[in-house]
Amino acid sequence: MSNAAHHHKINYIEFSTTDIERTKKFYSTVFDWSFIDYGPEYSSFSAAAAGVDGGFYIAPAHDAPPKTAPLVVLYSSNLQATEEAIIEAGGSIVVPTFEFPGGRRFHFSDGVGNVLAVWSE
Repeated sequence: MSNAAHHHKINYIEFSTTDIERTKKFYSTVFDWSFIDYGPEYSSFSAAAAGVDGGFYIAPAHDAPPKTAPLVVLYSSNLQATEEAIIEAGGSIVVPTFEFPGGRRFHFSDGVGNVLAVWSE
């Protein structure tokens, strides 16, 4: 059965990781995401927690994402608190907070190979 409202919409996103357990701990600690494991090499998260359904899969370590890779941007109502939570959970800030028309954002590494951004007004 098809769902016309979802036609051509982003439906799912997958990230690689070198460590599923570390990844789950990081995203559950910082962003309050919950996970469902599908074996030792895959764990999914839900749109209810993350805004879109997705998952993490085991992959070998790799260099920083190429500049052509999509950048996933999360929203925070408290940018400073989110930045502090990322650092406390073992992530790092790779692009310090900067202003752009409409708000501010920073980019972070989750410590297992992914770079995402967080923005706020």
